[in-house]
Amino acid sequence: QVQLVESGGGLVQAGGSLRLSCAASESIFGFNAMGWYRQAPGKQREVVATITSGGYTNYADSVKGRFAISRDNAKNTVYLQMSSLRPEDTAIYYCNGLKNYHNYWGQGTQVTVSS
Repeated sequence: QVQLVESGGGLVQAGGSLRLSCAASESIFGFNAMGWYRQAPGKQREVVATITSGGYTNYADSVKGRFAISRDNAKNTVYLQMSSLRPEDTAIYYCNGLKNYHNYWGQGTQVTVSS
């Protein structure tokens, strides 16, 4: 059973930065893609950023130029570097891994941006 464990969330002031980490229980080299999603109170879960096994990245328009997703296959870890944070970035951030048409999810980490 694949496990994804997020860390790095917290409280930060607007304009600040945070780096989220997602550690996988097995090699992420075998994943077709990995990504970060978020869900704010009262809203649906939305994609933030994804990265394929080939290293191709994609971002939601709302975070382009501010967030960067990366992966370290040797450490079985995916990162989300978040800069210029805004109050509207406040949400629970979830790590996702797609492998053999199956989606795996972490438990989520809270990010709160104060104005």
